Amino acid sequence: MSWSESGESQCPIARCLAVVGDRWTMLIMRELFFGNCRFDGLQAQTGMSPHLLSTRLKRLEADGVLARRAYQQKPPRHEYVLTDSGQDLYPVLMTLAGWGRKWGGLPDQAPALNITHRHCGHEVETGLACLACGEPYTRADVDTTFSASFVTERRERMEAFQAAKKQAAAGEA
Repeated sequence: MSWSESGESQCPIARCLAVVGDRWTMLIMRELFFGNCRFDGLQAQTGMSPHLLSTRLKRLEADGVLARRAYQQKPPRHEYVLTDSGQDLYPVLMTLAGWGRKWGGLPDQAPALNITHRHCGHEVETGLACLACGEPYTRADVDTTFSASFVTERRERMEAFQAAKKQAAAGEA
């Protein structure tokens, strides 16, 4: 499966990554969640070139993750607001932030982000919890099964890989 085909996969992870699966896009999402919603602010905080930022914003808009809203007519200026789809990515960013704090941080420095729950005043920790019972879980606590169509897709991908590998080996002989 090529990267351009990942959005067509049966796998919801591959389809998600087709939309938000690069670091630049996730940095844009970070900034939008921080309330930074104008082009210049996004460019300053992500370090992206204007062309790259414009391309990513247009793709996120086309994918329904954000919407462009005019805030000035002359000259025309827009800000970017998260749609419901974009808002639903907040737990993803929180999980990345938690992982980064635990495994990707600078050990001798205070955390760059402190996220406090307004309701109780405690710092929020990332983690997954079962929506039905509220219990936290890890990979060891869940079972994962594939749909028939995803099993077929995976088998076809493996067969294509093996055929290409066999063909390459025959070409070397």
